[in-house]
Amino acid sequence: MHPLTFHELGSNFDLNRVIERGAIPSIYFSDDPQSDLHAYTGSYLQQEIVAEGATRNIPAFSRFLKVAALCNAAIVNFTNVANDAQVPRTTIYEYFEILKDTLILHELPPWKRRHIQKGTSEFGDAFETYIYHELMSYRDYISGEPLTYWRSTSGFEVDFIIDDHTAVEVKAKENVSVQDLKSLRALAEEKKLKRYLCVSLEARTRKLEGITVLPVKDFLKSLWEGEYA
Repeated sequence: MHPLTFHELGSNFDLNRVIERGAIPSIYFSDDPQSDLHAYTGSYLQQEIVAEGATRNIPAFSRFLKVAALCNAAIVNFTNVANDAQVPRTTIYEYFEILKDTLILHELPPWKRRHIQKGTSEFGDAFETYIYHELMSYRDYISGEPLTYWRSTSGFEVDFIIDDHTAVEVKAKENVSVQDLKSLRALAEEKKLKRYLCVSLEARTRKLEGITVLPVKDFLKSLWEGEYA
């Protein structure tokens, strides 16, 4: 259930009291709201957090609660919250999820139009997912070759490896730079594969420091014609 609404409060509605105390019934009508709110917080920690085993570090979660309260009606900067609460950033995400699960926090998501525009991270993710769809379909329908990805111990990543012969990096860019190819170049230094390709939004196929940069349509045409077998 939600805290009291304007309709439920009727003639007992007092905007200043709502702002200062909130609208939980026992706190709103309390003669000593600060003490009751403190007790409510203690009960929350004991019954919802400790008893349910939501987290083992209660002192850290208590510090987080105080900082999170200051984020009310604001866009949350997780790094700042982590610093202020002296808790790792990754843990902060988990703590906010606990608040949502226990109905203490309600998250208002940003409004987004459905149209995905070029140049956005959403477009890049969708573009990479589409290439994955094409590679997976070609594998299942025709080649049967394994499809994997590569990551080095130093953090370089290449999106797709076709069997043991072709590396494919996907960049939703109309002008691919040398910097965009650092992962492919790192893999190419090992000299284990036959081809190193960058599928892009460029208009023409070209070579860039040993890497073939090609338009998406050219790549797909070559793929389905069996050139990367």
